Amino acid sequence: MIKVSVMYPNSKDVMFDTEYYKNSHLPMVVKAVGDALKGLELDLGIASRVPGELAPYVAIAHLKFDDIASFQTAFGPHAETFAADIKNYSNVKGELQISELISF
Repeated sequence: MIKVSVMYPNSKDVMFDTEYYKNSHLPMVVKAVGDALKGLELDLGIASRVPGELAPYVAIAHLKFDDIASFQTAFGPHAETFAADIKNYSNVKGELQISELISF
């Protein structure tokens, strides 16, 4: 199992429409990638380790897939559509990381 994390860096100038992201963008992604998606979580940054400092990321979406190939097959054909939608919810692009999930 892999996790694809899309992390949106935070700063005082970041605009991020959480409601649009939750109610429009993520449902669009879920519908487009279909059954290849095995789970989805959304983290909304509220603080950092230093009191009063912004969280490093305004939001992080975690999408779970069986493997890299299933992610690429499901996500790839829609990547341009997903990227074109960013302007509707943020002025920053997400950083993408693919991780192997290891349970303890």
